[in-house]
Amino acid sequence: VQLVESGGGSVQAGGSLRLSCSASGFTFDDYVIGWFRQAPGKEREGVSCIRSSDGSTYYADSVKSRFTISSDNAKNTLYLQMNSLKPEDTAVYNCAEGHAVLDRCILDSDSYYFSWGEGTKVTVSS
Repeated sequence: VQLVESGGGSVQAGGSLRLSCSASGFTFDDYVIGWFRQAPGKEREGVSCIRSSDGSTYYADSVKSRFTISSDNAKNTLYLQMNSLKPEDTAVYNCAEGHAVLDRCILDSDSYYFSWGEGTKVTVSS
């Protein structure tokens, strides 16, 4: 399994970025993929996740209504559209493949994710 993130960069507050997670090595029509981020000096936190079997998506409260997770199965690529970015969104963002728990993807813990990309850095300036 290989996951490669891209799309990070530097933007001003209020701006937008779209992160991509290109996946290979597993069946992309049956997956759980999450986006996590880690800011300097802080613990990793779950941002959003998607479960392909039913298309269910989940978001951290801090990004709800600003971020949207989506996928293009034909391209084996997952996206995270980030709008209305805030300085507190500054972090390294990783995508990871995992498995569902009780029929849903999990954001509270990264323990359910076992394949990780290298990450892409997002910097939001005020």
